[in-house]
Amino acid sequence: MAALSVSHLSKAFGGREILKNISFSVASGSLTAILGASGGGKTTLLRLIAGFERPETGEIRLGGNILAGPETFRRPEQRGIGYVAQEGALFPHLCVADNITFGLPRAARRARQRVAELLRLVDLPEAYANRAPQTLSGGEQQRVALARALAPGPNLVLLDEPFSALDAGLRAETRAAVAGALAAAGATAILVTHDQAEALSMGSAVGVLQNGALSPLTAPKNLYRAPANAALASFIGEAVFAPGNAAAGAASCALGQLKIGNGPAAGPVDIMVRPEQIKLHGPGAGGVPAIIKNVTFYGHDAVVQLRLGQTDITARVFSHAAPRTGEQVWLTVEGDVTTFPAADITQ
Repeated sequence: MAALSVSHLSKAFGGREILKNISFSVASGSLTAILGASGGGKTTLLRLIAGFERPETGEIRLGGNILAGPETFRRPEQRGIGYVAQEGALFPHLCVADNITFGLPRAARRARQRVAELLRLVDLPEAYANRAPQTLSGGEQQRVALARALAPGPNLVLLDEPFSALDAGLRAETRAAVAGALAAAGATAILVTHDQAEALSMGSAVGVLQNGALSPLTAPKNLYRAPANAALASFIGEAVFAPGNAAAGAASCALGQLKIGNGPAAGPVDIMVRPEQIKLHGPGAGGVPAIIKNVTFYGHDAVVQLRLGQTDITARVFSHAAPRTGEQVWLTVEGDVTTFPAADITQ
């Protein structure tokens, strides 16, 4: 597998710029996740890397070789890149084995080389080799699509929202199987998705594509806990914002005196707290008093809407510990918070 480098990449359709001066690098053997809203250019980015589209400007290198640039454009079949589409796109008239070997040389297709190995790699029984793809579940079809992408030994694997059509339980199972197969193969991979949990759980590095621009790639924990700005904080999960003042590494606001982990440490700030950091207590435990306005049950957890003075805020708690509507509770904030310059908030 090989490292990927994208520099100053731009693409427009019909005069509308979809991607604007995008640059990033993907380390060899890593899985990078690109998170963005539907219609935000994620698939266009993959199509440029795969060679299905030509960039307006910029350069794409894979393993040091130029795939696209001002004077170079390699066709898709010359790039050594595997592509897994949203629906798998398996051939219904071919059995699983023939689907997997479709991109191999003719002799290898006839011999069905590597079929058993690849089925094991994606955690499917070898007995599936002669089955028709339409007899498999959606998650199994996506694993076959991944096996087909891995069969030629590509330098890079691109995954275009491959789990979006699956139900929640199957999605989690298939994600785990695909991540395990990519790791076992030592594959360099890029996953694009609109699912935040998917991006944060699968990517060793994650970037956010918004308005045609890509945020710097960073570790999932850093992106969630210390986003670069308030707009990014709001996009990556739920966020509670409170105006306050910072001094000596702490910020004071309606939620109390909070320790700053990232961001400005002095002057007027907007303080970002994740809902799961807000802890609810009964009388005598200390904290800031608030009234429960509403509780939404999600099974494993619950979202609690609270009135704090004249402000409404959101907390997330384990469902068994959810309070009742109208109840008074006392709030504390667990862990460090992130601050932004007061003018940065976008809500």
